[in-house]
Amino acid sequence: MNVAEQFGENLRRLRRRADLSQEEAAVRASLHRTEISHLERGQRIARVDTVAKLAAALEVDPGDFFAGIEWEIGDVRIGRFREEGC
Repeated sequence: MNVAEQFGENLRRLRRRADLSQEEAAVRASLHRTEISHLERGQRIARVDTVAKLAAALEVDPGDFFAGIEWEIGDVRIGRFREEGC
């Protein structure tokens, strides 16, 4: 699972836990419903302002969207995102 997919899975889980539809979450976050859909399906990467809006709308910590996403430090300049379970 890549970063966008993991973020989307986390967003979907948090939105459902808040008992909100995509439309309701979008209105609360001042986003379009299709943006929520694209994010949840891992088709887009959220900008930092979008993460802040979503966190406020769902009443969660912004860090909750990054559960399962870790950066693996490389030797000098090369790093990569580590897949969960590796």
